[in-house]
Amino acid sequence: MAVLRSYSRDQRFLLPPDLADWVPDDDLAHFVIAAVERVPLDAFKINHRGTGKAQYHPRLMLGLLIYGYANGIFSSRRLERATYRDIGVRFVAADQHPDHDTIAAFRRDNARAFEAAFLQVLLLARESGLLKLGTVSIDGTKIDANASKIRSVRYDRMQELRAKLAADIAALTARAEAADAEDAPDPQALPRELARRETLKAKLDAACARLEAEARAAHGQAKAEHEAKQAAYAAKTGRRGKPPVPPDDGPDGNGPPPAPERQSNLTDPDSALMRKSARHEDRQAYNAQAVVDAEGSQLIVATGMATTPGDQPTFAATILAMETGIGLPRTVLADAGFAGRAPVEAPKARGIEPLVAIRAMQEVRPYDFRPPPAEPKPDRAVKEPWRLAMQATMNTEPAKALYRLRKQTVEPVFGIVKAAMGFRQFLMRGLAAVEAEWTLVALAYNAKRMVKLCAA
Repeated sequence: MAVLRSYSRDQRFLLPPDLADWVPDDDLAHFVIAAVERVPLDAFKINHRGTGKAQYHPRLMLGLLIYGYANGIFSSRRLERATYRDIGVRFVAADQHPDHDTIAAFRRDNARAFEAAFLQVLLLARESGLLKLGTVSIDGTKIDANASKIRSVRYDRMQELRAKLAADIAALTARAEAADAEDAPDPQALPRELARRETLKAKLDAACARLEAEARAAHGQAKAEHEAKQAAYAAKTGRRGKPPVPPDDGPDGNGPPPAPERQSNLTDPDSALMRKSARHEDRQAYNAQAVVDAEGSQLIVATGMATTPGDQPTFAATILAMETGIGLPRTVLADAGFAGRAPVEAPKARGIEPLVAIRAMQEVRPYDFRPPPAEPKPDRAVKEPWRLAMQATMNTEPAKALYRLRKQTVEPVFGIVKAAMGFRQFLMRGLAAVEAEWTLVALAYNAKRMVKLCAA
């Protein structure tokens, strides 16, 4: 005969005198609380006037966000609900319950605090001997923006829509004036339609202005490069060859207009259409960069954000920005997506050795399901001196041994962030806000990783 444990939902009981008694000693909450106490108060945005209601303590709010992100609670409304329902969240929040507007405003206004806490966790890891900054791996991953890709509009389509909206606005204005003259029973209907069209036209005007400004900036850079090539050509003696071709100045001398296929998203203009590979669909996304310690801790030591599908433009800036934080590494491991002469030379000038793949470095397995890769075409052969030098370095056994660490350090981090933590889409909009949120995600990941390292 089965023996069943009896229960009663009406039975009364007392909570423990200390809420911490319900939180295990190895829970992430204890580390988060200790870490945020190291963040100086001047890193937070605080109302120093003393007016209005008493503010929630910024360290409490920061701990609440870190603990929430580490446990897959990203929405401010869900986080507010968790302060009532989740014991760990309730403990970190000291049994206080900030509303979702307060949580969202704190996340929006405290990017400096995220950066300060991120640095404090890394310093704590170095003080405890868990972080030995020497070799690092860098890679990027596509994370969805808080915008739909159907809100991305081509430049040529923008011109058509602007003309159509201008005509519709003129027609609605005439109808509104006629309705006012006739004393129509519902004078508010037409102005509301007019306002909607004017708002959409203003967004399209701003998007066109952005694309045109980018085209002018690109033309200025091309012109500067042409002048440098022209000076080098003029300095040659003897047989000179063909002179460099100047860039197209366009009808107004500031360069040609943007290409018709150039797009801008009306919801989040800083995001872009990206895809992981030719086999994947286009998504409205950002290219989130992470630099991961390859010496054993697997902590994220630096973050970056790119608005282009390629990783190359942000490579040097992300690595060199570490100097103001945890310090510069000795060696950087990067895949072929980061290969470029200028990005590789910049770290070298600061004493950092970049090991960047020129071609795919994956070794052929004896029983690989895929056919062996074809030989590169002659027109795609490596010819540039810096590429030949890097390829020679990467063919050495010490470089191959180091490069193997890249795949087993940085790529699992992205898997943990997306699969275990569940972070697959930014909640914030705009490059600066998204960079701050990505720092918060990396901070939450590092907190989880530190707890695991300390328990090992």
